[in-house]
Amino acid sequence: MNIQEIIAKKRDNQILEKEEIEYFIKSYTEEEITDYQAAALIMAIYINGMNEEEITNLTMAMAHSGDILDLSELGTVVDKHSTGGVGDKVTLILAPIISSLGIPVAKMSGRGLGYTGGTIDKLESIPGYKTNLSIEQFKENVKEIGISLIGQTMNLAPADKKIYALRDSISATESIPLIASSIMSKKIAAGANKIVLDVTYGSGAFMKTKADAQKLADTMQKIGEISGRETICILTSMEQPLGKNIGNILEVKEAVEFLKGNGEKDVQEVILELGSNMLKLAGKGEDLEENKQKIKETISNGKAYQKLKELVQHQGGDVSYIENLEKFETAKYILPVISNKTGIVKSLKAEQVGKISVELGAGRIKKEDKIDPSVGIILNRKIGDSITEGEIIAYIHANDEEKGKEAVRKLQDTYEIK
Repeated sequence: MNIQEIIAKKRDNQILEKEEIEYFIKSYTEEEITDYQAAALIMAIYINGMNEEEITNLTMAMAHSGDILDLSELGTVVDKHSTGGVGDKVTLILAPIISSLGIPVAKMSGRGLGYTGGTIDKLESIPGYKTNLSIEQFKENVKEIGISLIGQTMNLAPADKKIYALRDSISATESIPLIASSIMSKKIAAGANKIVLDVTYGSGAFMKTKADAQKLADTMQKIGEISGRETICILTSMEQPLGKNIGNILEVKEAVEFLKGNGEKDVQEVILELGSNMLKLAGKGEDLEENKQKIKETISNGKAYQKLKELVQHQGGDVSYIENLEKFETAKYILPVISNKTGIVKSLKAEQVGKISVELGAGRIKKEDKIDPSVGIILNRKIGDSITEGEIIAYIHANDEEKGKEAVRKLQDTYEIK
């Protein structure tokens, strides 16, 4: 068995055997296969797809490429994962909410992929916050305060970590087999026994249509069944960015404001939908509407906000930044985006907004790229809002003046005003 034969087989749209998939994952994890060979196979999978059996075999091989975390000592752990979006700060908000309601949150998150942001990049924009804890410390934090959010460690699904970064660098992100296997291998390895998946669709998501999102959801639910993890998928629209802030520090600020009771309506809808289902899976209430009321209450009484502060403090972060958002670094240039016509916002393509934020430095074009935590975009107007010519519709936060001016021009073109 050799990698050239496996690449050729998938290039010619043939079905890979379980042993061939396991050989690829093991050899690539152990660096016996080069990045360029792995890239060739990943691109062949991206172009030709995989059947259900191949996807399941790929997921299980990736999950077992390292350790499988046993979280049974923590009780029922319900994990939440999003398939990606622009302005998606849901984990930063939802994890403290769920923990404040007595459900343990032990979550591994990823970095930004393409034009979609990553929770770990956002957490690392909080000065001092450590995302690379040992598994022992990770569990200890959950036992002590009911929550821990960390990055993917080397011994949990290491194959996915390598393939995840590779996919980003070769533009092979929007693929059902690759997304499903990446997400579910992490979930299986990370030890959660119940999973709620936020499957996004639209211009700012990897799945552009609701039908494709449904296919991805069905695939992941099937993998969840096979691996003995009860899995619920919620489909959410990502035609425009979620909330108003795009960029790492900017999204942390919006998340903190939400937990203090100042949440954007579209973000609240997603939080309530996902959160109510997480409570149901955890056995904390069968009635979704009642569960939504519990979530609103833990925000209004300040418990969710306090839980975020506990999380930050326990992972080495400087809590004073959460208490006083003005302490965060701000971009050198804050440039207004002016509307050149009067009317109503008909569309605001999330993918284009995401790409503009990446060009500013909020995301990665190559896997080695460093994130600039302070840059990004704040949207003053979104779909359905009325606009007057000359009004400020958004702000660009940039540390390079030319990039900032270019972002202003591009964002003006992204708004479709009728």
